[in-house]
Amino acid sequence: MLKVNGDFYRIYKASKTDFSKETFKCAEDTVNELISRETSTDHPGMLLGKVQSGKTRTFISILALAFDNGFDLAIVLSKNSKALIEQTTKRLREEFAPFVRDGEMDVYDIMSAPQKYTMDELESKIIFVAKKQDDNLKRLIALFKVHDVMRKMRVLVIDDEADNASIGYSKKAGLVAAKKIAGQISDLRKVSSRPAFLQVTATPYSLYLQPTDVTVANMTEFRPTRPAFTKLVPVPNTYVGGDVYFGESAKSDTDTLESLIHHTVDQQEFDRLKKEDKRVFKISEVLTSAKIEGYRRAVIAFLVGGIIQRINGVAAGKKKRTLRYTFLLHSEAAKGSHEWQERITRALVSELTAAGAAQEPIFSSLVGAAYDDLAKSLRFDKLPVPPRAAVEAGVLEGLQNEYVTITKVNSDEDVAAMLDDSGQLKLRSTLNVFIGGQVLDRGVTLLNLIGFYYGRRPNKFQQDTVLQHSRMYGYRRSDLAVTRFHTSRYIRNAMSQMDEFDASLRSAIESGGDGAVQFIRKAKDGRIVPCSPNKILVATTQTLRPHKRILPIGFQSGYRTGANAIGEKITAIDKTVETICGFNAKLPKLINLSVGLDLLEAIRETLVIPGGDDAPPFDWDAAKAALIHLSTQTTDERIKGNILLWAAKDRNLSRMIGESSHATYTNSPDSDKTEGALAKAHAIESPILFLLRQNGTEEQGWRGTPFYWPVIRAQARTPTAIYTAETID
Repeated sequence: MLKVNGDFYRIYKASKTDFSKETFKCAEDTVNELISRETSTDHPGMLLGKVQSGKTRTFISILALAFDNGFDLAIVLSKNSKALIEQTTKRLREEFAPFVRDGEMDVYDIMSAPQKYTMDELESKIIFVAKKQDDNLKRLIALFKVHDVMRKMRVLVIDDEADNASIGYSKKAGLVAAKKIAGQISDLRKVSSRPAFLQVTATPYSLYLQPTDVTVANMTEFRPTRPAFTKLVPVPNTYVGGDVYFGESAKSDTDTLESLIHHTVDQQEFDRLKKEDKRVFKISEVLTSAKIEGYRRAVIAFLVGGIIQRINGVAAGKKKRTLRYTFLLHSEAAKGSHEWQERITRALVSELTAAGAAQEPIFSSLVGAAYDDLAKSLRFDKLPVPPRAAVEAGVLEGLQNEYVTITKVNSDEDVAAMLDDSGQLKLRSTLNVFIGGQVLDRGVTLLNLIGFYYGRRPNKFQQDTVLQHSRMYGYRRSDLAVTRFHTSRYIRNAMSQMDEFDASLRSAIESGGDGAVQFIRKAKDGRIVPCSPNKILVATTQTLRPHKRILPIGFQSGYRTGANAIGEKITAIDKTVETICGFNAKLPKLINLSVGLDLLEAIRETLVIPGGDDAPPFDWDAAKAALIHLSTQTTDERIKGNILLWAAKDRNLSRMIGESSHATYTNSPDSDKTEGALAKAHAIESPILFLLRQNGTEEQGWRGTPFYWPVIRAQARTPTAIYTAETID
């Protein structure tokens, strides 16, 4: 039976009055699992949180309770970062200070820990903190090998950021090889005769999606890590995550608190921030050049937002010196790029200060535009909107009195020097601009982050990497109205897809494990077939779930006349639609799948998907493959292989959304009132394909000829599936 009134847990719990009941309940449930079931080397437990959601406080609570329930020693594995290892060791010593002081416990960084221990020392509880790095793990394994008593102890291994370095494979000369650190951790798990293993992560994809069995060529025994049980770190309502940034409200065609967070950046601007090119942009034009309009707007929105929060905070009785805010620029990994970005930022602040002091119109224009934008969000959130004059005066005062600190962070040493006692980057002034790359991801918290300019553009987006870059997640609800996220449409779309994947996998975990998710991909002959989860490349996935919408966005219609004219093609589609189901019918028509696929292929030839990063990519083959899969997901054999079809005409949507919105491209040709109601009423067992014929006038941004806008909606009764369009070799 779980002991919850022991000295370690009782005293620790009493000292943490700011922890929620749910946090301690999670700790108790986790330890109960660890002591009641054997977590083998290939089936450890998992503590699953969200990015910046309080995972560390939860696993420390687990440590305290574990020491009261038969565990003698703990190992905490941390990311391979000097800054984070120092932070983790220091925090553990502080959290357990009363026990360390009384000799009941000690905490060691493995690289500075003694190599020999007496029986007297081993009677105390010990926590070793180690980087997931070759020398650290070798030293840790060696320590157990020379202490027979230690080998027999009940050991709890906590692998923080478990998906980072703990697993992985590479392929050499046709052979699969386990990465070195993954192999060493596999050895570490076997070094004790009584181990328990708990993984902690916010990005579990590489862990859940590993194969059950894998043969590797570079070691005689290797056991892939797959969780035996999962406990979810509680997330209160004050947490701001992917559902806020990429949920339905954020995608709204009309302004909402969530949609106003997003500002679109021209993807070519990221190249201008990569290195100096005076032919494209001169730094003397920092306040006026359209070439860096997105970044200028981002920085000024941050300055204005920070001053608004400061004015409102002081009015609410808060102390001025506690009101400090953060902006992060993360677009390049190269240090040379960071230097150029720092120069631009300093020039921007300097020129804006001079313009304000000289009462030049451009100061009021730039600050006023940011004020108007943020004021809309404040009103949505029912928060005070300070007078514009007071905000402009506050911004100028802040600039002249050096409220703005600009800091370049591009190494672990930089991070280590800047972390405060709580593991957050120190905020030296009211308005703090941080410029950095990969080091500003896992484990580093940026307090009161209200501005984020993100431009990382890898060849293939990796789910865990990009989500760990999402430093704007966290307990930031009170700052949401003045928060702005600046990136390109392409990156935002990729992040949105990743968030959907993340939400679907978490939902499956909550309902009883990843077995609730189907993993499917396309075979060479075009069929959709099941596949092992590890065959899925997360960056190329599409999530299929009940009511999922699949549609092209940001495309352009073809021309009425010319070599590739679409007029005759549209006329042919018109005749087919009239014959099959007509327009604006009361009920959708059940048709054979092949007919729907032919219609999609015919429509495909009439639409143009722009190249580059401007419009969200749309994979017609993937859309057709998804429709094929959905048509087979009914238990009613009579309608398997069929879909529903419904068509409308004389629609008049504009290609672009109005100037007041940040979404830019119209993304909802199907309305909830009409198409949504039809789908809910009839798309229960079969998916539905909507063909929405637009008039396509030039005044609406099209090319002056009608066209069809297709929308696929998944049926209500379809299991969640993770699909990749990549074919099986």
